Formats: sequence, structure tokens, C-alpha cells
Amino acid sequence: MGRRVLVTGLGSFWGGRVAKALEADPTVDIIVGLDTREPQVELERTEYVRSDENYSILSRIVSATQVDTIVHTFLVVDSTSMSGRAMHEINVIGTMNLFAAATDSSVRNVVVKSSSYVYGCHPRDPVWFTEETQRQMPPRHRVERSLAEVESYVHDFAVDNPHVAVSMLRFSNVLGKEIQTPLSKMLQAPVVPSIFGFDPRFQFVHEDDVIRAVLHVLDENLAGVFNVAGDGQLPWSEVAAICGKRTVALPPIGQGLVASGLRRLGIDIPPEIVDLLSYGRGIDNRRLKQSGFDYTHTSAGTVRAFIEALRLRRTVGPEQEYRYESEVEEFFTRSPSVIRTD
Repeated sequence: MGRRVLVTGLGSFWGGRVAKALEADPTVDIIVGLDTREPQVELERTEYVRSDENYSILSRIVSATQVDTIVHTFLVVDSTSMSGRAMHEINVIGTMNLFAAATDSSVRNVVVKSSSYVYGCHPRDPVWFTEETQRQMPPRHRVERSLAEVESYVHDFAVDNPHVAVSMLRFSNVLGKEIQTPLSKMLQAPVVPSIFGFDPRFQFVHEDDVIRAVLHVLDENLAGVFNVAGDGQLPWSEVAAICGKRTVALPPIGQGLVASGLRRLGIDIPPEIVDLLSYGRGIDNRRLKQSGFDYTHTSAGTVRAFIEALRLRRTVGPEQEYRYESEVEEFFTRSPSVIRTD
């Protein structure tokens, strides 16, 4: 029998793209996706199940489908996208329900998509965070606190369930052709915000390498924590220069005022990004590479690919957006009139 996979956050950017990549794998028999909203990409054999924000239905789905793998992509890392309460419901309560459903079940692999935000930003930070490096100060921002809680649940579940291969991927700043993040919006602005007196070093990972990393830990049945980031770091001023932009310096007189200044420029930047604009962050990517993973882009290559894709989009226009329609999807999935080549 092939792998049976449940993907959380199917309607999110990452959930839909992970499911689409899994559909191309002939060793995957079934894919079930949960989310509060419909998929944003066209899928052929993934079954969509609508759920609430904290995934209270997960236990029933795992029991009914006997999935052996869960890919947990639905962790919010952009604090500007929702309230702190909603983020807690999704990140913390949703993860608790996920591991409750996976306990004493058919599940043998769990992959959790986390973020390098868990390391924080501090002037005494090391140049490179390894997977074992502890952050210098307790989490200050709500997204950091929620991710820290999530990671504590991941650790406890892995200890209590040694028969399950639990892997947690901490991704650096993601850029790519399609994804929209606070950083990518900043780099598309007429001028790129910076903080006076600071030119921190940044590290990036290409959106394609994010999907490839998830598939890699599944294919290799890996367990543990893995940093995911392209090789090298770039000063923020160089990142802006690659994008053909100049920086405008904002005064370092408090995070609230800096964030307010950014909003006046039409850019809503979360406080954790303001920290990043001051101190930067580098994460050691050797552990994943030692497992056999090869990155397609360095940090600098990721920035160049991002700006090239942006220029192409401005030339040819955006691709037509996919819209999920339940009746149409039901026809293609269930109708005997559809000729299936597989």
C-alpha cells in the first residue's frame, strides 16, 4: 500500500502546493486536505474537507481514513493577517488537536512547517543559529510565543511517541514567484524601509525549496528539527539594490513608532520584522544538506529569482486565479463520464 497523507491548511498557500506536489508522487495513494476555506490551487485527487479553525474534526478524519502521514502546514507566521486570539486558536489549539488525533492512531509520520522566528532577534545573537541554539531572550511577540508553544507540543509528542517520525522544519524568510509576505511587499514598494544605523544580514529560501524540503523529509523518513534556508547572507541594503530599489531609513526610536512609520508608507509590517530590520538572523542549514537535500537557490539567487519573476509578471500580467467550485470539483472527482488515464 502507498502512503496515505492528511494535509492541514489545504486552503493556505503552502497546504495547496504541498498537496499538488504529493499528487505527482505515484507512491501516495490518498491525500485528504483540511481547512476552513477552499483550496486556492487546482487539485486533481486531493479530497477537501471543511473544518473549523482549531481542527476539532481531526480525530474523526484520522480514524476514518487511517492516514499514516500528517503534513501540518497551517501555522500562521504573519501577525498582520489576523488577531492574536485567532492566531492562538489556529497555531496552538489546532496543533494540540492534531497531536491528540495522531496519538494511538495509524499515523507514523508527522511533518510540521515552522519558522525561524522561534529564534527571535537580539543584538547578542550568534551569526548562525543551529537547531540546538537557544534564543537570547524570551519570546516578545505573539507570533513568536505561539510558535514556541507549538514547538513544545511537537517535542512532547515526539518523546511520547518514538514510533512516529516527527520532523519540524524551521524556514527562513521565503521569497518566490507567487508567495506574498511582509518582506516581499516591502521589496515591491517604491522605496524599501530600513532602520537608521542598521544594515542587518538577511537569509532567504526560495518557495520551491520549501516544498522540496517537505517532500524530502517525507521521502527519507527523517525525524528531528531542521533549519531550511539558502546558503549565504546578504546585507539588507544589498537585497534592496538587487531589486533595483533604494532604502529609506526610519528612526530607531521604538518598535511601535517604527511600525507606525512603515504603515504611513502603505506597508503593514509586524513587530517581529522590525526586529529583523535591526539585527537580522542567520540559520545553519547544514543538517538538512547532510541528509541529502540540495537547494536549488542560494539566498542571493532567491532574491534574484524573485525580482525576475516580478518583472515578468509586470510584463505579461498575472496568471488567472483558480477558484474552487464544489459542484465542478465533485464532477471531476466522482463522475463516471470523466475518462481517467491513471
